[in-house]
Amino acid sequence: MKELSVSQTKDMYAGAISAGVIAGIWAAVSFVVGIFDGYSRPFKCR
Repeated sequence: MKELSVSQTKDMYAGAISAGVIAGIWAAVSFVVGIFDGYSRPFKCR
């Protein structure tokens, strides 16, 4: 087994999900739910 230096450990991407990816997925889910809600319960304009 090889010991890594500090700079090598900072360059590793071990499958972690970034906050931007989570926010993008959350935004897409929210958008799809909003479209479904709009078609299933349409409100008339006042």
